[in-house]
Order: sequence, then structure tokens, then C-alpha cells
Amino acid sequence: MPKSYRAQHIGSLLRPPELLQARAAHATGTLPLEQLRALEDRAILQVLEKQRQLGLDVVTDGELRRGSWLTDMAEAVEGFVPDRVPLEWKGPGGGVEGSTAHAAGAKLRKLRKMTAHEVPFLKKHAHGPFKVTLPAPSNFMLASYKQGVTDKFYPTHADLLKDIVEIVRDDVKWLISEGVEYVQFDAPFYSHYLDPLQRARMRQELRNPDKELENAIEGDNAALREVPRASATVGMHICRGNNKSRWFTEGGYDSIAEKLFGRLEVDRFLLEYDTARCGGFEPLRLVPRGKSVVLGLITTKEPKLESQSELRRRIDEASKYVPLENLALSPQCGFASTAAGNLLSADEQWKKLELVVDTARKVWGSS
Repeated sequence: MPKSYRAQHIGSLLRPPELLQARAAHATGTLPLEQLRALEDRAILQVLEKQRQLGLDVVTDGELRRGSWLTDMAEAVEGFVPDRVPLEWKGPGGGVEGSTAHAAGAKLRKLRKMTAHEVPFLKKHAHGPFKVTLPAPSNFMLASYKQGVTDKFYPTHADLLKDIVEIVRDDVKWLISEGVEYVQFDAPFYSHYLDPLQRARMRQELRNPDKELENAIEGDNAALREVPRASATVGMHICRGNNKSRWFTEGGYDSIAEKLFGRLEVDRFLLEYDTARCGGFEPLRLVPRGKSVVLGLITTKEPKLESQSELRRRIDEASKYVPLENLALSPQCGFASTAAGNLLSADEQWKKLELVVDTARKVWGSS
């Protein structure tokens, strides 16, 4: 039976400045990997302790060892090249930039587990429930498929997805064999199938967004098949992009909700709901009974602290569509999906998470 975990956060936390400096030094070859790892260890111990002090129900290592939420894929798998798919960012300093994902430029071959350098330290030092995040296979159909590069080796997006599925499934099996109780797939690229502008672009490229949504769901499900799940919770986090307080898509869940909620074989949906561009709660009526929804009502994109009374009102509104006992609370996304982080301070980050915990306790009690 999946645990409730009423007070959560998505995964990533702001990197301390000294860790960013160390990562930059390592990239230029002036800091050995062992020294970088030691600095990461120290920073992770600090954020684990802070999460415990706040009372979060499940903790993470803040993704402090990662360049971004999905860069471990290219670091663990041979066949990615420096080419990047462009994304059009909206918000502060918006514009067209390459994704942090690398394009597939050869047949992919896995070299190591993506989280092999993360999990042992968490197992030793978390001292309670922790979760590990992985990029969902479906992301890479869009984030790593570049015409003129990828199609030389994978004729279609679906062909690339097949190999990515096997790579991710291998990691999921390993995580559960290591006793990880909560595995979270991060999948912001699902939002391309709900954004009218992105759907139109797919059609211009003679691609069917509804069929590709179905392929994405099937791929993510395939990564979980034959994986023992009796003792583990699997969540799916869906947002609209998160990079230095910017986003890349807009729109409610309405156009994808029936397939997304009805077919994805996960226990928990962690959903972005911090602004009007996310739409209303009505699509939650399509979440199957027994599955839970973590409401991402608190924004990580700006420092202003939300009103607790407004948060409680919105939780009540969402409970019209999903029973209150199947709801939980979190920020809408990570605080640092990329290492640069969003536009707020560490103190402001922790105040946001304190608000998550305090609100969850008042709504659901201490259970």
C-alpha cells in the first residue's frame, strides 16, 4: 500500500554557491572528482538535516550531484552528443535555448546505473523515507530527438523511445532491489501534448500529438513492467518546464487527462497547479480511485510566500474531484531543476517548504 507522504517536495534544491563553484572547477579539470564528491556529500548532509528539521515526510538529496534533473542520462549512457534540441522559454529572461538534454547521435549503450553514485549515500544518511527521481523515458522522444542527428540511427521518435525504455527500466529494477521505497519519474515534456502551440507545431511536422501521447504513456508504462512494486511507490511528476524561474509550455490538463490519468501505471501524480496557466482541478475527476494526487500549489519560481488560507481553500476545491485522503501537498516543481536554480534564496526556499509541512499538518494531521 503506497504511503501517504502528505508533505513533499519534488526533488531538487538550490545548490550552495561553493558547490556550484566546485562543479565549475571540476568541469575545467582543476578539481578532482573525489574532492567534488566530498563537497557534494557535505552539502547533501546539510539539506537532509534541514528537511528532517522541517518535518517533510520524505526527503531527497536535492539532486545536488546533477547538472540538471536529466543530465545523468547522457553521463551514464554512450551515444549522446553535444547537439541540443532548442526550447522556447517564457518568463524572466525568456528566449530560445538548447535543452539540458543531449541529443542521441548514435545507438545508445548503457555504461552504468544513472543513480549509482547517489543511492548508497542516501541509504546510509537519510535516516527515514527518501525518494529517488529519474527522468521518464517519454521525455527523450522530444528532448533528445534532433532531426539530422538522431534520425540517422533512430528513424522515428518511437524507435528512440524503445531503447530509452530499457535503459530506464534497468535503473528502476535496481532502485527497488536496493530498497528504495519511492521512485519518481519526472516528465515535464508531457506538457507539450496539452499546449495548443506545441500541438500545432507537431502537426506542422506531420506528427500526430495524440498518437505521440499514447506512445509516451506506453513507453513509461513499459519501463515499469515486470518491476517488483509491492514495497515501492512510483510517482509521476508533470510540470510545464522549470529553468531559472522560466517555463516552456502552458495549458490545463484537460486535453490529456483521460489518457494520462487513466493509462499511466503509477501510484501517484505530482501535478503543477501554482498558476492560472495550469488550468483548473476539473480534470482530476479522471484520476482512478485509489491513486493519489500531490497538489503542486506552492511556486518555486518566485520568493513570495503563499497564503495558507488560500492553499487550504484550493485543497478543499481539489477534494471535490479527488477524495481528501488521496491528496497531498508540495511545491509545483523543484527549486533547481537545473544547477543554476530558480530566482529565490535558500532561506526563501526553506520557508516555502516549511509552509508545505505546516499546511499539510493542519489539513491532514500528523499521520
